[in-house]
Amino acid sequence: MAAPLLIASFDPKSLFGQKLRELRLAAGFSQEELAHRAGVDRTYVSSCERGRRNLTLEAIVKFAIALNVKPSLLLTKLDETEANP
Repeated sequence: MAAPLLIASFDPKSLFGQKLRELRLAAGFSQEELAHRAGVDRTYVSSCERGRRNLTLEAIVKFAIALNVKPSLLLTKLDETEANP
C-alpha cells in the first residue's frame, strides 16, 4: 500500500506546537515552568511551540510527563488534520 501524500499546508511541527501550547496553557504553566518540569530550556519550549523544532520521541515523552498527559495527546492535532485534509 502506498503512503498517503502530505498536503502542502500540512505542517506537523506547527500542529504539534499548537497542541503543546494549548496543553501548557490549560495546565496553567508558563513556558519557564513547563521547561523546568520537562528538564529542557525555556527557549526550547518556545521554539517547539512555534513549530521550529523537529522533536525527538524523548522530548515528546518529557513534555507529556511534565503535563501529566499521555504522549499520544500531544499528537491529536496531527490526527485531526490528517482526517480532514
